[in-house]
Amino acid sequence: MTTALITGATAGIGAAFARRLARDGHDLVLVARDGKRLREQATELHDRHGVEVDVLVADLSTEDGIAAVEGRLAEPRKPVDLLVNNAGFANKGRYLDVSMADELKMLKVHIEAVLRLTSAATEGMRERGRGGVVNVASVAAFVPRGTYGASKAWIAQFTQGAARDLAGSGVRLMALCPGFVRTEFHQRAGMGTDNIPGWLWLDADKLVTAALADLARGKTLSIPDPRYKALMGVVKLAPRGLLGGVTSRTGRKYGPK
Repeated sequence: MTTALITGATAGIGAAFARRLARDGHDLVLVARDGKRLREQATELHDRHGVEVDVLVADLSTEDGIAAVEGRLAEPRKPVDLLVNNAGFANKGRYLDVSMADELKMLKVHIEAVLRLTSAATEGMRERGRGGVVNVASVAAFVPRGTYGASKAWIAQFTQGAARDLAGSGVRLMALCPGFVRTEFHQRAGMGTDNIPGWLWLDADKLVTAALADLARGKTLSIPDPRYKALMGVVKLAPRGLLGGVTSRTGRKYGPK
């Protein structure tokens, strides 16, 4: 039986990955800041699917939190076969309206934690000749969206580059770029969503199904919905200045995962 480790596991896309992987028979290591929610989630998944579920309380915006997860990924006793780097958040406000401390906290979670945890996981995976990493980015990676979009662009570029470097090793890496997903993400960031058309919203469970299928096919970049694939095609053709104006206005109210 294989083991999957998921960060940001208690809600949204992370919780959807946990449900799907438990249903498929994977043992789990669930990582988040809220110990109570983690334990409740672990009990529910164990009772429903009969898999082993460990919890690790860790804040990935801190050195201790990242180090704790690195330590679990390096354990040879029960190696992690699939890492899902899902933890993340957004800051509400324009550039310079957001404090530098909050900007750096986001970069710690989106960039430093992703780099360190991916590296900790793939070292062992390469030695074993198998394994996979899903790094959750966003369609915001492809449009001008301030620090948030820039950090998600880094995730997409880093993951695809690492995937090329590890090609042939048996280790698969994929950047997952969802659009608007019905989760707690926007509420936690204090972002309104009333102006988002209903057709733009994605279901987290369907998104995870599509993402895992793309990973199995060996894709290094997944935009798991035809609507967003079409939109990203338009983005490539639109003038960067026009996109910058649109996203700077909308980004103050909401942003995709």
